[in-house]
Amino acid sequence: MTPNVSKLKIYSYTDADRKSADDQMEVLVNPESYSQKITVKFSEKQAPGTTGKLPKFSKIEPQKLDFELLFDATGVINGAKDDKNGVESELERFKKLVLEYKGDKHRPRFLSIYWGTLKFDCCLENLDITYKLFRSDGLPLRALVKAGFIGSIDDTKRVAKEDASSPDLTHVRTVTAGDTLPLMAFRIYGDSRYYIEVAKANGLDSFRNLTTGMQLIFPPIAK
Repeated sequence: MTPNVSKLKIYSYTDADRKSADDQMEVLVNPESYSQKITVKFSEKQAPGTTGKLPKFSKIEPQKLDFELLFDATGVINGAKDDKNGVESELERFKKLVLEYKGDKHRPRFLSIYWGTLKFDCCLENLDITYKLFRSDGLPLRALVKAGFIGSIDDTKRVAKEDASSPDLTHVRTVTAGDTLPLMAFRIYGDSRYYIEVAKANGLDSFRNLTTGMQLIFPPIAK
């Protein structure tokens, strides 16, 4: 699916594979900006009596995006006017889109956000609504929504992505022309010296006995 991305759109799904959206919403006005947050975690452990350490990578937390979205029912913006409900109808529609439980999932919706070159698979993490303008009888006519979204990826896709680079997981690789065991070990572990462990894991008598097309297991190795 290639959506129209001239305006920010949010698509809602019941499943993490996001094969078919069952609801969608286009914003009234594109946000002026959005913020992106990426957090890399390192282990805080340090040997007793030392004055410093080399930070040890722990994990990369899911990416987060924050948007400010304007809801307006005055009719000033694109003729969007609702004299009966003010902004409440569109706000309820938005909350249903991003929050409503479906069937036996017992969790908020899976979402995809499209805007320009941005495509972000996510779930809603937080939502703040500030009402800005009221009619004389108290009916809210304008609201500013601050919505925070946290990256969410299907487990199958996540494992496949991590398997391409993590030395802490078991890898299966197919030998191609020009491959050597030390070279393949370097690609997986960042150090060619681990080819001996790989040879043992695959029952190879010699690390030179590789043939194109054979599959090799690269086990997790504690460095």
